[in-house]
Amino acid sequence: MKTVRAAPQPGKPRLTTSAMIASIAAEGQKTRPAPFGHALVELARSRSEVVGMTADLGKYTDLHIFAKEFPDRYYQMGMAEQLLFGAASGLAAEGFMPFATTYAVFASRRAYDFIHQTIAEEDRNVKIVCALPGLTSGYGPSHQAAEDLALFRAMPNMTVIDPCDAHEIEQLVPAIAAHQGPVYMRLLRGQVPVVLDEYGYKFELGKAKLIRDGKDVLVISSGIMTMRALEAVQALKNDRVDVAVLHVPTIKPLDTETILREAGQPGRLVVVAENHTTIGGLGEAVAALLMRSGVHPPFRQIALPDEFLDAGALPTLHDRYGISTAEVARQIKQWL
Repeated sequence: MKTVRAAPQPGKPRLTTSAMIASIAAEGQKTRPAPFGHALVELARSRSEVVGMTADLGKYTDLHIFAKEFPDRYYQMGMAEQLLFGAASGLAAEGFMPFATTYAVFASRRAYDFIHQTIAEEDRNVKIVCALPGLTSGYGPSHQAAEDLALFRAMPNMTVIDPCDAHEIEQLVPAIAAHQGPVYMRLLRGQVPVVLDEYGYKFELGKAKLIRDGKDVLVISSGIMTMRALEAVQALKNDRVDVAVLHVPTIKPLDTETILREAGQPGRLVVVAENHTTIGGLGEAVAALLMRSGVHPPFRQIALPDEFLDAGALPTLHDRYGISTAEVARQIKQWL
């Protein structure tokens, strides 16, 4: 693992160690605090079966808000992720609805077999909510869950969701509670940007939504890359490039009908943008869908490389690995 230090640029402050912490909000961007924690409290007020569980990460997954409101429904399992998910499965078997939180690396790598055998195979109603997805931490491979979507996409019975912003997370919590069965949800924590409210967006489980239309490029994106795509739209407008953005929050099951309809429109470059390795995520899912369906637009992918990523300040890493707004716009212009 190599630590990347950004050279100071004229007019820009030197980035410090604090820039490695998982915050993706730009300076001055509208945010909401702890949308998951507050939404779970609201849900729990009307759903007595909801319990919150974590493995020593309540404060860092915004579950401490739930713990304060419902201390008798909060379970702190210590640094034992396998125990966390095994106990969550047991509580679900008794009629509870556990929301179990940890970091995405610990769920997808450390506790994968326990989730596979005790939750997915038994089809237990456990909601797995995981912070630091993809490249939202600068602390190197031990904390960067660049391959989590690939792992959970491969797990039978598992619904997989990658939300964009606070507005979507607030809608997601009651939606996944209404869904019977296990869910893996990527979590944006702390001060989370608010983007989709300006577009009148409403989350529907299993549905992709066209956020804006455009004649030159179709960006198919999930998670924070939908925010990046919408930001890049403004930069590309100056070069007279008209970009459509299709947000795909549900990675599994995939909204094949909407993706095929939009990708099948003639004359557009199709770009899949994801905060995930190039292998096994949304990009490969969309590419396989297009090939199987006989739809063959010009196709490109913006994603993290198939390698262990560096440690460093997040803005520097996002530029280095091509998922910053400027890099998204630059790559699309280059391909055109």
